[in-house]
Amino acid sequence: MELIPYEPEISAYLAADAVIDHEHAVVRDTARRLRAAAPDAYAYAKAAFEHVRDTVPHSADAGDPRVTWRASDVLEQRTGICFAKAHALAALLRAEGIPAALCYQKLDTVHGLIALKLPGERWARQDPRGNKPGVDAQFRLDREQLAWPVRPELDEADYPLLFAAPHPAVLRCLQEVADRPRLWQLLPTALEMPEARRS
Repeated sequence: MELIPYEPEISAYLAADAVIDHEHAVVRDTARRLRAAAPDAYAYAKAAFEHVRDTVPHSADAGDPRVTWRASDVLEQRTGICFAKAHALAALLRAEGIPAALCYQKLDTVHGLIALKLPGERWARQDPRGNKPGVDAQFRLDREQLAWPVRPELDEADYPLLFAAPHPAVLRCLQEVADRPRLWQLLPTALEMPEARRS
């Protein structure tokens, strides 16, 4: 599948905002620690992916009722669903100058992941959701190894657009609920996709 940037300028995928707040001290401190053991951009990106995948439990797996959406909160509180974990990974990547986008799959509900662009490489999707029995997402550039491959026969699909900021329906859902049980009732089952912007 061809991945299509929604924003024409690569700088959009390096920006900080209220969600991907990579200028926050928690994000910067985490990035600094990860960078200390990473000799290059690839090693750093892999370390950031594994950090979010393995040290921030998916709140459903952990039975944690808290809902996070801001990258710094995800890293500080160490909890979040797929969307929140994607925000945290995007922030860690952007903190070190690696373009990172948010992207989505249509499964039984919408699932969030990221795409990154390392020097000399194409955009590559990575899924920091967190592994468990039956889920084995890995950091790879040669081929995708996501948490769940889509099953078209079940009306599942990959959305090809790469966003610099969260899809509004996703962010609204995360921001408007008091706890994860309520969030589970409101998760979108599909997203409206706009046309990619042109420069």
